[in-house]
Amino acid sequence: QVQLVESGGGLVQAGGSLRLSCAASDDRFRRYNMGWFRQAPGKEREFVAGISWIGSKIAYSGSVKGRFTISRSNAKNTVYLQMNSLQPEDTAAYYCATTTSDYVPSDYWGQGTQVTVSS
Repeated sequence: QVQLVESGGGLVQAGGSLRLSCAASDDRFRRYNMGWFRQAPGKEREFVAGISWIGSKIAYSGSVKGRFTISRSNAKNTVYLQMNSLQPEDTAAYYCATTTSDYVPSDYWGQGTQVTVSS
């Protein structure tokens, strides 16, 4: 089983930035497409960004496109989410997960990291 551990969440003012990391437990990470998802209180979990196993294909939700950047380092078994121009509506628990090629969550999830954006 691949374990995923997110880090980098926290409290930030509107307009600020955070960088989330998701570290995988072993090299099987390199075979997986990866995605970031988020869930705000009272809302369903939603797709934020996805990246193919080799990093050549990337997708974003409309609400974060142009502000967030997903990347990965297969050498470090880690996927990142750089979040700029954060807004209060970005407040949520953020999760990384392995995904299909269409960025549907597949086998493994992390435990989540909280991002809170104050106005």
